[in-house]
Amino acid sequence: MNVQWYPGHMTKAKRNMQEDVKLVDLIIELVDARVPFSSRNPDIDKLGQGKARLILMNKTDLADPALSARWKAWFEAKGYFVVQLDARASANMKQVHHVIEEACKEKRERDRRRGILNRPVRAMVVGIPNVGKSTFINTFAGRAAAKTGNKPGVTKGNQWIRLNKNVELLDTPGILWPRFEDQQVGIRLASIGSINDNILNLTELCGYVIRFMEKHYAGALAGRYGIEPVDVERMAADPAVAYEVLGQIAARRGCMGKGGEPDLDKAAAVLIDDFRSGRLGRVTLEAPEA
Repeated sequence: MNVQWYPGHMTKAKRNMQEDVKLVDLIIELVDARVPFSSRNPDIDKLGQGKARLILMNKTDLADPALSARWKAWFEAKGYFVVQLDARASANMKQVHHVIEEACKEKRERDRRRGILNRPVRAMVVGIPNVGKSTFINTFAGRAAAKTGNKPGVTKGNQWIRLNKNVELLDTPGILWPRFEDQQVGIRLASIGSINDNILNLTELCGYVIRFMEKHYAGALAGRYGIEPVDVERMAADPAVAYEVLGQIAARRGCMGKGGEPDLDKAAAVLIDDFRSGRLGRVTLEAPEA
């Protein structure tokens, strides 16, 4: 499965970010806790050189808790400030406020030495499409300050949002990079909904999800859909076995076509929605060691 998606507006958005980064003290980067590495745009590290860095591991409520803890430690070992959160939950925002102040402590001290008092921290919020930037901003601000949606590409341009006298945020569009050299990265991003579904073969994508789930979270599919347990060794030897599993899911969910044949496309839509919404359990698609 070959996944590539780089709409034209992303080129313009990247240019705007390169200009605006000169105005900020801190870069707040949201990643999806289910794919903490694959959901990081490698261009952000170049963009953020010399800036304080905070990584927000969003959607932690959908991710494997043990792996989330390992990813947090992995990022911290590389010098990032890190907060795990569900961007919809206001309870997380006090911790974010605290870490922003900690990350910008040196900036505050420089301002004080120069006689600059009470200048707000200016932070750029960045991340790939559909990672939850606008949801985070709205929860952090306590109001609908940024447009949100459950599909990639809702935010089209940059906008400044003043949270309070201490913090100003710059909301930016979600941007990818022009080409996924590792196709596993593209497949993982497609699985969590950061790639436009209209360009994907969802049935083929479900083959990946089924194989991954059976290898790393055995029993989750059988428990959710009431299907027979899968022979993992047989599936490893023959990847097409995943489509037999999808056929069983179709039968259990009433996704049938003409002549009583399983409608794999309908079943794929059910499975992908269940996976993305956490109904298959808390799943992380990659580990730091990899």
